[in-house]
Amino acid sequence: MTSVLTPARTPAAPARRRPDRARGRRALLWIAAHSVAVALALMFAAPLVFMFLTAVMSDEQTLSGDLWPTDWRWGNFAEVMTGDMARWLGNSLLYAGLGTVFMLVSSVPAAYALARFRFRGRKTAFVLVITMMMLPPQITVVPLYIVWARLELTGTLWPLILPLLFGDAFSIFLLRQFLVTIPKDYADAARVDGCGEFATMVRVVLPMARPAIAAVALFQFFYCWNDYYGPLVYAKPEAWPLAVGIATFRAAHNVEWNLTMAATLLTVLPVIVVFFLAQRVFIQGITLTGVKG
Repeated sequence: MTSVLTPARTPAAPARRRPDRARGRRALLWIAAHSVAVALALMFAAPLVFMFLTAVMSDEQTLSGDLWPTDWRWGNFAEVMTGDMARWLGNSLLYAGLGTVFMLVSSVPAAYALARFRFRGRKTAFVLVITMMMLPPQITVVPLYIVWARLELTGTLWPLILPLLFGDAFSIFLLRQFLVTIPKDYADAARVDGCGEFATMVRVVLPMARPAIAAVALFQFFYCWNDYYGPLVYAKPEAWPLAVGIATFRAAHNVEWNLTMAATLLTVLPVIVVFFLAQRVFIQGITLTGVKG
């Protein structure tokens, strides 16, 4: 009688474990599929994490073997910015910003002409662009320096910015390779509707080439931001960008590793922010840029 009246127990525990096991199996499969990417991400992120932790340490702790700050010194960043760092940052923004804009203004029409127009010497012009990509800058530095000296522009960053108004060989090549993959039917339809060549380029072709334009813009921005050789040759200390100024800062603060790391972190932070803001378009531009002849 007792056994009949006793309610039967339902096996609830195994039913609860099945979703947990499924989630654990999916997590293991995700880790296995992305193990290489996770390892590379950790490898590239480790220097930035070490740089940040060192930047907020005290002077004494940076000379020890501690990896975690015991006293967080956020004032190190303010102390770094009180010197010449603000001027160097402004010079870098001027160099990278104007250089990128000038490159786009000159390189986009040149790439459009090489990709769309049919004229005598088009292939020769394209070969010359590729040749300019293979020409080391050290070969032309002496005659170019003489030219800029006669124009009384040495000691500034203008000898590095103004040449970009005449185009950049790598940017022209990359944009041209992308533009030849866009079907010509769109441009033909725009001409039928009454658009001129310039309006066709601006309103039809360039909006479709935004990934490639973003890619070459980021490449040019990063190059100007990290350029050390050019400013070292042409610019005076008052016109130094961060790439050159950080070397002077390192020499002035020989063993103050916290200030050195804080200055270095402030140097790379704008580049990281710009890349992550345009990451999707940048990767799309690199992926879609073809090698069609």
